Amino acid sequence: MMRILAILSAMLCALPALADENIADQYPGSALYSKPVEVIPHVWSAIGATAPPTYENTGHNNNLSFIVTGDGVIVINGGAAYILAEALHGEIKKITNQPVKLVINENGQGHSMLGNSYWSEQGVPILAHVDAAHEFEEYGGQILEGMKRYNREKAEGTFLAGPTETFEDDYIVDMGDFHIEVRYLGPAHSPGDVSVWLPEQSLVIAGDMAFHERLLPIFDDTMTADWLETWDAEFEALNATYVIPGHGHPTNMAQVRRYTKDYLMYLRGKIGEHLDAGGDLADAYYVDQSPYSHLHTFDELATKNAGRVYEQMEFE
Repeated sequence: MMRILAILSAMLCALPALADENIADQYPGSALYSKPVEVIPHVWSAIGATAPPTYENTGHNNNLSFIVTGDGVIVINGGAAYILAEALHGEIKKITNQPVKLVINENGQGHSMLGNSYWSEQGVPILAHVDAAHEFEEYGGQILEGMKRYNREKAEGTFLAGPTETFEDDYIVDMGDFHIEVRYLGPAHSPGDVSVWLPEQSLVIAGDMAFHERLLPIFDDTMTADWLETWDAEFEALNATYVIPGHGHPTNMAQVRRYTKDYLMYLRGKIGEHLDAGGDLADAYYVDQSPYSHLHTFDELATKNAGRVYEQMEFE
């Protein structure tokens, strides 16, 4: 265990500097933005760019993880395009001859589900929360067209393929040497967000429940008060030693707490002060978020986040 902690500590010190948005690709010759790394024994993740999805990063701006269980491989996230899922499978085959037996979609967004097109052709079962499946069914066409615009010829082969199996609360997988709990903890970043919890390893593949390194985005359907409630009641209770977030390098609970829960509380506090002072939406966009200005995607997201929180809190 001490050796694992030392390795993870070294990764945390060395890797974040490589996540800069100005680095177009860390793994030349592959569609993947970075080569998969073994976070703890048998749990791997190909860490995506912390920039928005672009042609240069092929849309690989989230983490594509997999678990080599001893009796098959479980993949977490289909990827943003057929080409990414295919590339990830190629890396898996270099590591093990165990077949991929399950793909888990962490939510209904494109970077989680568009790569299902590849996995469906391999005949691999695909699992998602019922709300994520509904989200993809409703908006999948728009999501696919958006990916085609930035990925151009790299979008070839990608088609809409939803999950083959859905669940509502928890989905338990016992495979090989691993007991795996796919858990819907409650409302968070987007409909149907799930986290993959490995209790025996004290590791959570958090998905978009937890962010660091890049500013989290607040969507129209992101209810920040609910997210905070889910965090306190469910996610924090895991007390995980290792956290693989949806975006950014493997880290720990303290780090994702600082840049997820603490950021949400900070922004809601600033917007609350603005509302108490009689401030309007136009000025709400510019409340002070400077303590988080060092995070990647801050310029793209900060004002949008403030506006959406204002619109929520105005009627709370």
